[in-house]
Amino acid sequence: MYSIGICDDGENVCASIESMLLQYAKEKNIQVDTNVWYSGERLRDYLVSGGYLDMLFLDIELYQMTGIEVGSYIRNRLDNMRLQIVYISGKASYAQQLFKTQPLDFMVKPILQEQVNDVMDMALRIIKRRNERFAFRQGKEYYYLPMGNIVYMESEKRKIKVVTMKETFAFYGKLKEAAKCLSEDFIMIHQSYIVNRDYVFRYTYETVELMDGTILPISPANRKPVRDKLLRED
Repeated sequence: MYSIGICDDGENVCASIESMLLQYAKEKNIQVDTNVWYSGERLRDYLVSGGYLDMLFLDIELYQMTGIEVGSYIRNRLDNMRLQIVYISGKASYAQQLFKTQPLDFMVKPILQEQVNDVMDMALRIIKRRNERFAFRQGKEYYYLPMGNIVYMESEKRKIKVVTMKETFAFYGKLKEAAKCLSEDFIMIHQSYIVNRDYVFRYTYETVELMDGTILPISPANRKPVRDKLLRED
């Protein structure tokens, strides 16, 4: 079951997207649970209260709390990087403003069934990858972290630090061996660092800056493969 939200102040737009999502689910033989909001404030309140969404179709031009403000709240206040956001708008001029909230896609109205199908295919591939788990042992305890929660890993002497947005773990091991167990979302940027590309906020030839403000070096040998992986489209 995939939980999908739609937030637009136009009832007809919401009804149309919901109908296309249900048509997609029928064709793919999957289950989706859709929730609709007509204001950013109500959507925000739902998420603050613990409501869960896998994916969100979010209108930019909402009346009071705009879609960009909602997206920023999701990423920065709720620390939610897993929710796949698809912005929708009647204009095509928001690319620069949207970058900081790392959307999955941007659609210009009117939205077509083919567009919904394509973005759903991409979103479900990502969701499945992020739900895969990385297993390790810390002392006498065993952990199974969803890979989508891991921001980066760091090799420090004989230990590997596993850093998430909320906490840090450590276990004995080799980074190259740990890398073999990770999904393709992870990039070896240095012999001491592996980063989750979904948390990369800014990239230069020599460094990456992550969503939590951490800046990590890219070794000369890894600069070309890092660039290729960061710039590739899913």
